[in-house]
Amino acid sequence: QVQVVESGGGLVQAGGSLRLSCSVSGSSFSIDTMGWYRQSPGKQRELVALTTSGSSTTYAESVKGRFTISRDNAENTAWLQMNSLEPEDTAVYYCTAAVRYYSTYTQVHNYWGQGTQVTVSS
Repeated sequence: QVQVVESGGGLVQAGGSLRLSCSVSGSSFSIDTMGWYRQSPGKQRELVALTTSGSSTTYAESVKGRFTISRDNAENTAWLQMNSLEPEDTAVYYCTAAVRYYSTYTQVHNYWGQGTQVTVSS
């Protein structure tokens, strides 16, 4: 069974930076897309950034130019570098991984982490 674990959240002042990490563990699998989503109180979960196994990336308009997603395929790890943080970025950030098990390679399984809180004070 694959597990997804995020870390790196915290409290930061507006204009500051944080770096989130996402580690995927388990056995006999590969990862297609990895991504970060966020959810703030009273709002739906929204996409922040995605990266494919070929390292192409997609960003929400609200974070373009401020956030950078990256990954290490060998380590099954992804990061989200967040710069110029704004109070509106306050949310629980979730990592997700689209996984293929070697035994059933045509099937894609989506796993989510437990989330990490990011709070940006004004």
